[in-house]
Amino acid sequence: MPPHSSPIVCQKSKNCVEAKPQALLVDSPFTRRDGDTLHSSYTYRRNALARDATTGALKVTPQVHDFRFRTNLKPSRTGVMLVGLGGNNGSTALGAIIANRHGMSWRSRDGTHTANYFGSVTQAATVHLGWDGSEQVYVPFNDILPILSPSDLVVDGWDINGANLYEAMLRSKVFEPTLIDQLRPHMEGIVPKPSIYYPDFIASNQSDRANNLIPGSSKSAHLTRIRDDIREFKQKHELDTVIVLWTANTERFTEVRAGLNMTADELLAAIERNEEEVSPSNVFAVASILEGAHYINGSPQNTLVPGIVQLAKKKNVFVGGDDFKSGQTKIKSALVDFLVSSGLKPESIVSYNHLGNNDGKNLSEQRQFRSKEISKASVVDDMVAANHILYPDGKGPDHCIVIKYVPFVGDSKRAMDEYTCSIFMGGKQTISMHNTCEDSLLASPLIYDLAILTELSVRIQYSSDGGMTYQPFHEVLSLLSIFLKAPVVPEGTPVGNAFMRQFSALTKLFTAVAGISSDSDLQLEFFSKLPAGKAIGLASPLVAKAPVQTVTDDALPGLV
Repeated sequence: MPPHSSPIVCQKSKNCVEAKPQALLVDSPFTRRDGDTLHSSYTYRRNALARDATTGALKVTPQVHDFRFRTNLKPSRTGVMLVGLGGNNGSTALGAIIANRHGMSWRSRDGTHTANYFGSVTQAATVHLGWDGSEQVYVPFNDILPILSPSDLVVDGWDINGANLYEAMLRSKVFEPTLIDQLRPHMEGIVPKPSIYYPDFIASNQSDRANNLIPGSSKSAHLTRIRDDIREFKQKHELDTVIVLWTANTERFTEVRAGLNMTADELLAAIERNEEEVSPSNVFAVASILEGAHYINGSPQNTLVPGIVQLAKKKNVFVGGDDFKSGQTKIKSALVDFLVSSGLKPESIVSYNHLGNNDGKNLSEQRQFRSKEISKASVVDDMVAANHILYPDGKGPDHCIVIKYVPFVGDSKRAMDEYTCSIFMGGKQTISMHNTCEDSLLASPLIYDLAILTELSVRIQYSSDGGMTYQPFHEVLSLLSIFLKAPVVPEGTPVGNAFMRQFSALTKLFTAVAGISSDSDLQLEFFSKLPAGKAIGLASPLVAKAPVQTVTDDALPGLV
């Protein structure tokens, strides 16, 4: 069968960026292209595990499962609505998109810089495909399957502060002044939509910012207004897909209890009766889901209560969260994995931060800090659980987290960490690290990745019954976990935080969907005699005469 190529079709929009030609061709009996649809088959190998009731021995039974994937190769016209558009992350994310669209460059005391998307996995990371006989071959992540560029995204949103986006950039002090000057004519006319403000959920020191609010105190009326905003945004820009993403202030945790938010009906009723314990992020999430928009929580609060997840399932949309994994915690998720995988035992982890942006100001109050502390503290749990030799009682290292607000340092967050490990024969190893991380310049690319991979997930369906029926991924989009400190996962699913395992899982999924081998890192040819090359697989090949599935609305329960 001839190889398939999957060019991204430029979206019809004044903001459209012409996509580069695809450089990757897949020649496989396990893929078939039908117009804009790619069909692929994949054999998933896993181990079924059980303990012998008498001896306690672990019984391992290798199993294989045949999957089929059906992927729409044409990205949809997508809009992102940011809750917190006027904050550091929101203004930075939109400003960078405009700078990239216009190919802007600017001078600083370090030299001349050009707009880029560094820090975005989808735009700046590569994937290892194997050895071509002379070198290791890595291809851009965005060559595996057709995906959006951040420059294709239409962006709008809400903020409790009414400053226009030029003023917001000046206030945040993230970009160089020479870049801000270039962005001014593009950003000055953009004013965030009025938002909702329930003082009990964020720090009291935010009250002086709250001058751009939807009037009244009725949460039901606020829900209606947010729904109207989403609907108007989608219609105005002729969008196929809308993603609402929370990048606003960290809220305190909300109660989770029966009668309030354990079911979708309870939550909707709680909003209707103006229940005090319904948070602003709850209202935004419910509004998004009711409008068929996917919802991502980029802050640490527990927005995705059971009732919201149930509502997402009913309305066939994706939800994901919690809390951007950008600087100190991302390093921790890689470093602790390295230490534990090396057989070293972290005994204490002490993490200190100080920062001066509005996020730091909000976190200076205890209830909001507690939300952040919980999301940061859980990042090593799966790595501790992975090694019962080092941690036979399951008790992890002492883990202390401190965050202090220091206005002078602005968005340039200082993170200082000390890792102390038990090593061979009673020895100790201490690793001390100082990390100056420009907070919003690390977080903003995660906004793009979360939106882009959510849109891609909308276009992928899978079948586990030989192609008889297809369905979307689970409504809790746990494949976004690599970008989040405290990943929300489907009920009964283990949480994984180890960074490289998350990256491997993500790339293996999308190479499998594209019909490419996902085992390229094994490279048996380097230490064994490689058999003659041929297309081999346990999954049923996709032959050219295979019938094309008829798609109906009922067959696409997870797509918008």
